[in-house]
Amino acid sequence: MMSDRTETIVLGGGCFWCTEAALASIPGVIRATPGYAGGITPDPTYEEVCRGRTGHAEVVEVEFDPGTVPLEDVLEFFFYTHDPTSPDRQGADVGTQYRSVVLYGSDEQKERVERFMERIADRYDKPIVTEVKPLVAFHPAEEYHQAYFAKNPMQPYCRMVVAPKVDKVKNKLNA
Repeated sequence: MMSDRTETIVLGGGCFWCTEAALASIPGVIRATPGYAGGITPDPTYEEVCRGRTGHAEVVEVEFDPGTVPLEDVLEFFFYTHDPTSPDRQGADVGTQYRSVVLYGSDEQKERVERFMERIADRYDKPIVTEVKPLVAFHPAEEYHQAYFAKNPMQPYCRMVVAPKVDKVKNKLNA
């Protein structure tokens, strides 16, 4: 049963097609919206963000029901599906727009994110480089990016990169 309260956090872990599809598959996630955040350009476009000069990262605004899936569980899946020790890169995707970032909406969220990251730091051989910053503005991506994997599951990038991350989440959910 869903609670009356929802929570939102913005997460960037490489290509937003991957992050959106993986997090949208978690029970309790109400909405996962790809977009751009963390930069200086107002109303950025995909092309501008891809050039790497806007300061924005590809991110996903995640609205979830904390009564079903607490923030820490959302973070668990987020960190499980990308490499938070890799600066400005996830796999073949390279550039500041692919950096690992958590953009919080409150001091309480910031504290919870920082505590969570401290708890998981020993899972990795290298230091976590995920940025933790306040959310200033979220800019939804263009319509063709919304639910991209659901609309294009046979597209080669989706089959080779996105699908394995979605499967990883589903396997963890079923474990």
